[in-house]
Amino acid sequence: MMADLILSVNHLSKSFGANEVLKDIDFSVSRGDVISIIGASGSGKSTLLRCINLLETPTSGEILFHGENILDRKVKAPGYRAKVGMVFQSFNLFNNMNVLKNCVTGQTTVLKKSKREAAENAMKYLEKVGMAPYINAKPRQLSGGQKQRVAIARALAMEPEILLFDEPTSALDPEMVGEVLSVMKALADDGMTMLVVTHEMAFAKDVSTKVVYMNDGVICEEGAPQQIFGDPQKEETKNFLARFRNTNQAN
Repeated sequence: MMADLILSVNHLSKSFGANEVLKDIDFSVSRGDVISIIGASGSGKSTLLRCINLLETPTSGEILFHGENILDRKVKAPGYRAKVGMVFQSFNLFNNMNVLKNCVTGQTTVLKKSKREAAENAMKYLEKVGMAPYINAKPRQLSGGQKQRVAIARALAMEPEILLFDEPTSALDPEMVGEVLSVMKALADDGMTMLVVTHEMAFAKDVSTKVVYMNDGVICEEGAPQQIFGDPQKEETKNFLARFRNTNQAN
């Protein structure tokens, strides 16, 4: 259904000097999609997310959000980013603010909400991710998993239409990965539209509606999780997944 199309990326390329990191990328995101982007380090996954969030400027191509090209100069990045939220690998919390204030600031500055309304909204999402008891804590007092859950609550408090996750568990100790993935799974179950760059193959397989395998700056293969994991068509995809299985069996 075209009506449910939120974002489409057309012929997107990104170069850093002579190094072409993304080459002619096309894909789209519809309401309720949970798309996992998998691939080896250096395949362009994070750069793609950073282009979608306007943290990098694509070299060519277009990114349409509800049909409007967000690379157009008149599009204001902060307003757009409120609708397309991002959760980073390294949390990116404001270290000088407590948990509640971290989740309130964006709402008051970008969405122009009153402090009271913003705080009520923040509490709703902090409860959702299990971080309501920690509202007065500063980031340095939290574990990595707790920081990431606060970062997710902060992004949700902006009530985005899409949430981008850039390897949200890769900076975490193994025992904390589960708590963040379970929050993400709950969001997916609630129908949140999500685009997730991840090395967590079980999440990609069990939670995604679609899996995109990137290799060397291009989308090599995409499809339903059962197709990508159960019957990959391309040699590169088969090799990548075989390597992953071997690593996991070795651990």
